[in-house]
Amino acid sequence: MPKTLLKHVWVLLFITACATVSQDHLSSNRNQVQVVKPATSTLLFIDTMLVGVQPLPLTDLQQTEEGQIVLAEGYYEANYKSYCLQPGTPDPTDKDAYLQTPLQTHRKEIVETALRNSLTKPHLNQKNIQLLLWSVVSGSDYNKLSWPVQLTAQELLTRKQIFELKGGVMGVVKTVAKALPETKFTGAHINMRQMFETGANTYEAFERVAVLREKSVVHKVDYKKEQWYKQDGGYYLRYFPNGYQQVKIQVYVPAGTLDSTGMQDGNYLLFDPVNRMATPANSNAQRLGIGAPVAEIIRKIIRIQKDAPKTKQPTPKEQPKTSKEQQ
Repeated sequence: MPKTLLKHVWVLLFITACATVSQDHLSSNRNQVQVVKPATSTLLFIDTMLVGVQPLPLTDLQQTEEGQIVLAEGYYEANYKSYCLQPGTPDPTDKDAYLQTPLQTHRKEIVETALRNSLTKPHLNQKNIQLLLWSVVSGSDYNKLSWPVQLTAQELLTRKQIFELKGGVMGVVKTVAKALPETKFTGAHINMRQMFETGANTYEAFERVAVLREKSVVHKVDYKKEQWYKQDGGYYLRYFPNGYQQVKIQVYVPAGTLDSTGMQDGNYLLFDPVNRMATPANSNAQRLGIGAPVAEIIRKIIRIQKDAPKTKQPTPKEQPKTSKEQQ
């Protein structure tokens, strides 16, 4: 009898446990479904809340020495110079929706260095910077660049990077164009490389190859131009290109995102416009690198102290007492 009773108790416990797991599983599934709905309603709430609100200048916020923007709660925008990083694609239009993606292009490090250093050198001609970037992403021979473009490169790039663009050690025997495999490049890249090689002397000639004056092909109609995209850290971002040479960036940091010190878990909330690029979410339009603000600004630099190992301070040696002190 006791054994039979014990057996029934174990069966009852097993059924109860299964029921609990099942309920937890169903509850978990319901929570997962609910995660999606608030995201959509949040975006609609942001649009509704910001109707009629004038955004503050994004460039008025403090920046790090590297050009990262130290975000504060609120609604901000600024116009930036932008650059074509994907030759052979259509110019952005009003029907193209843009989002933020990691900077990805041929010789990414060199492209990022040029864009980042352009932040502190707004006097440089935007067309010369664009020609430099076209030469980099198309694998063109640096030695074939015009003198103004080479001078621009000397202001934006390191000596090591320029040496690399010249072909490095291989440049003694081959040009960069011949050393790079053709499979990495599209027809537009190859055409641009040939133009640099033959010394095309007008910006418009390069532009006709790199920026197609035709309508982009929209393949994802669900993406909207005004759509906000949530970023790590809880802030929202969206891009509005005006052609390929300028883009408006809007940032919204909801109230409650930062603590009373303006931080998150002891760290500043940073937005880096350079190490990301504006990418079409719904079409085959241009991919854009971000450079300096269109309007020249006085940058408010903030130095962020990075954690460093504490070094033990030497104990000061005791000074010998003078004869007067001994008395």
